[in-house]
Amino acid sequence: MVTPAVVIAAPSSGSGKTTVATGLIGALRRAGHVVAPFKVGPDFIDPGYHGLAAGRPGRNLDPVLVPESLIGPLYRHGCAGADIAVVEGVMGLFDGRIDAGHGLAAGSTAHVAALLGAPVILVVDATGQGHSVAALLHGFSTFAPVRVAGVVLNRVGSPRHEQVLRQACGQVGTPVLGVIPRAREVTVPSRHLGLVTAVEHGRLARDAVEAMTELIFSHVDLAAVVATAATGVTDLPWQPPVAEPPRRPVMVAMATGPAFTFCYPEHTEMLSAAGADVVAFDPLTEKLPAGTDAVVLPGGFPEQFTAELSGNDALRQQIRALAGAGGAVQAECGGLTYLVSELDGYPMCGVLAGSARFTERLTLRYHDAAAVADSSMYRVGDQVVGHEFHHTAVKFAEAYPPAWRYAGRDVAALRDGAVHRGVHASYLHVHPAAVPDAVARFIAHAAAEGPSR
Repeated sequence: MVTPAVVIAAPSSGSGKTTVATGLIGALRRAGHVVAPFKVGPDFIDPGYHGLAAGRPGRNLDPVLVPESLIGPLYRHGCAGADIAVVEGVMGLFDGRIDAGHGLAAGSTAHVAALLGAPVILVVDATGQGHSVAALLHGFSTFAPVRVAGVVLNRVGSPRHEQVLRQACGQVGTPVLGVIPRAREVTVPSRHLGLVTAVEHGRLARDAVEAMTELIFSHVDLAAVVATAATGVTDLPWQPPVAEPPRRPVMVAMATGPAFTFCYPEHTEMLSAAGADVVAFDPLTEKLPAGTDAVVLPGGFPEQFTAELSGNDALRQQIRALAGAGGAVQAECGGLTYLVSELDGYPMCGVLAGSARFTERLTLRYHDAAAVADSSMYRVGDQVVGHEFHHTAVKFAEAYPPAWRYAGRDVAALRDGAVHRGVHASYLHVHPAAVPDAVARFIAHAAAEGPSR
């Protein structure tokens, strides 16, 4: 049997869907279920909280970053061993990439719900609403062929308020699956890119997840949610492609810890399937594992840990030496800012001559990109779809070949990143399941050029 799912959506951002989704994952687990957690879109932060609640990795479903045909298989892969899945949406139910020519906005919660054939539970902020919630529910239920199977009323002010809202929901035939009082709202600290990551927040993150779990356990009808869950997915589970074994054993050091948390679980799985031994390390406190042939530096928040990263001089020298010898280095977003000479005045690895600065402007968008130069990951002309999500800017001091050329952008923003020896570094986040050849090419380069050859 394919694991059934519920999709937690909302009319707009800020309605409380992260609290409901995370709390629902934890509450279902408390009730004895094995829950597979997912997040719609390229978000790296919410899945960390989902993972704490579920006790297993949170994963992403994004039909912009990967082909639509991969959504079902990736869902099946992430559901292994689970009896129910909870999928948290992104923004409002129908919000997504509007320039892609789809009937439903590409990458929207509605788009993913339709691909999964899964019911939607709408989280509605009831603040300032009474009978008007009936019109809202009617509109969301009839706008597109997505089944709104129930509603969780959030921020309800009083028993009388609840009575009015329940009557309104009854008028349009939408079951009320939960009512959350305004006084019980749970919040998680935020900063420039959204929530503070679960890894950084440590014990406070675990406490927040426990509070969300208790909130949903007390105020949502879990049996009704389970009865609502369904899916139309018939695909076989995705499997990490097994590449031709490298010419020799390869060790890939994967940066983790509070500064580098933006990594899809499928990335490590694909590196392993391609024949690599993947070893995690924390750049704040650790050196490269002995025998490292290649380094992956995911995105994250290195700008929040500049002193600690700069203070680990031994690691910075190791990465500089590995890159200087032609070793394979992949850096995305925050990883790029760690490779340059300095970040906000603090010395970094110096692999790429240049500087990075925190900016007031948030860059947040999808890109259609083409590789500008041959590298340890891509051949010139290779095309991908990726996502930018950062509050920094890099200025290179040397004329490196760019990693990417972006389509449909102004001249100043057409190019991004750098290719240098075995280094491929840019702001673009790419889902590895969409580029299996790049992963295999990275391992092959590490086998041929790694320092332990």
